[in-house]
Amino acid sequence: MIRRIAVLLVCVLVMSGCGGGAHMFAVQAVAAGVPSLAPFFDEKQGLGQDADIRSMPVRGTLQQGDTPGLYGGTKKPTICDVAKLKRFLTDPANHQKAVAWSSVLGITTDEIPAYLDRLTPVLLRHDTLVQNHDYKKGKATPFNSLLQAGIAILVDEQGEPAAKCSCGNPLRPFKGDAGRISVKFADGNRKWNGYEPSSVVAVRPAPRPMERLALVDVDDPDRGITRPVGTTGKRDTAFDTRQRHPVPNLMGTTFGEARRHLVNSGLAVGYAGSAAPSDDARVTASDPPAGTELRFGQYVLLSVSDGTSGRVSGGATSTPPAPTTSGPTLGPPTSTAPPSTTSTSAPPPSSAPPSSPPPSSSPPSPPSSPTSAPPPSSSSATAASPSVVTSSPPTSAPVTSSAPVTSSAPVTSSVPITTEPVTSDPVTGTPATTET
Repeated sequence: MIRRIAVLLVCVLVMSGCGGGAHMFAVQAVAAGVPSLAPFFDEKQGLGQDADIRSMPVRGTLQQGDTPGLYGGTKKPTICDVAKLKRFLTDPANHQKAVAWSSVLGITTDEIPAYLDRLTPVLLRHDTLVQNHDYKKGKATPFNSLLQAGIAILVDEQGEPAAKCSCGNPLRPFKGDAGRISVKFADGNRKWNGYEPSSVVAVRPAPRPMERLALVDVDDPDRGITRPVGTTGKRDTAFDTRQRHPVPNLMGTTFGEARRHLVNSGLAVGYAGSAAPSDDARVTASDPPAGTELRFGQYVLLSVSDGTSGRVSGGATSTPPAPTTSGPTLGPPTSTAPPSTTSTSAPPPSSAPPSSPPPSSSPPSPPSSPTSAPPPSSSSATAASPSVVTSSPPTSAPVTSSAPVTSSAPVTSSVPITTEPVTSDPVTGTPATTET
């Protein structure tokens, strides 16, 4: 009887998270510049170079790969030697590693060269959740990890992390609940300065493949970098991230439509909670309102109805932290093309970040929309960040969006990928060494 009671008690504790109520997902911290314990590629060979930057704030844990401000870049020639990784994985001497590597990404070993040619090197501007993979006993061993901002990775055409540059480890989407994680800092990966659970993101694929990524220079945040997909930096062009553009009139549109309009304008979508609202939910308000001019990558926080009864399912107000001057205000790095210069009616206000070199190419124009509204007579946005946030309806697929167009060729997008079910083992007990 005592033995049965003990077993029952253990089961209850496991199911309840030791009294915490919700399951926690174990995540291993991976700091910038720290070698992996079991890498696919010898990190001493200089395959990738991480940067020393601080994670930017976000307004919504799940961000799609075309979110303006999601990723960063640099003027340095290469942050990831894709050609060296290709030679390594196609070398017959490394065939077993190539088999393990390609199996994670759902391709064959013969498809590795073409697949790598479609990847683009970027720098993380947020602490980012991924499913990482070590190479152990001839196989790819998956584990959830939190990659520190500044780590160089390769992303695919939909902005989804595909490989960690320094070690070549393949990456897949994080499958747990990003709002319930227990981060373990160990094996040389000490808790980094500036780590905040509120700055953590998990990336979902953009609706359709993109033709180019619009990055933010991590060394000069006033400078944007337009990088064609599948290139490593030699064909980069620059744009001015301080350029301001009006918030479209989104009242009455669906959340999916609103997101597309904002991304086309070079603005990011903000919402409350760790799950994005339903694609069909109707927008009831935006903060800041239509016509307010914002710089590249800033957030527009949306309030929505529940999509069935018309009842507003959000609208609680809060005051996000004030924007920093180290990058686009409140904007996660972008994988979309920069917004248009035609919609701006005035130069950046005096409160804008320091000046930057003029863009080497003209940013594209956002597509016209019947829901767009002209900018107000007062063309500058206030220094304070938007304050109204929307609630999150039940967990749903990432919203539909289209990437903004450039002056040469439009950025395309596709049907959103649904969020995968949680498969990670829950952690029993309280979070490891960090906030959850």
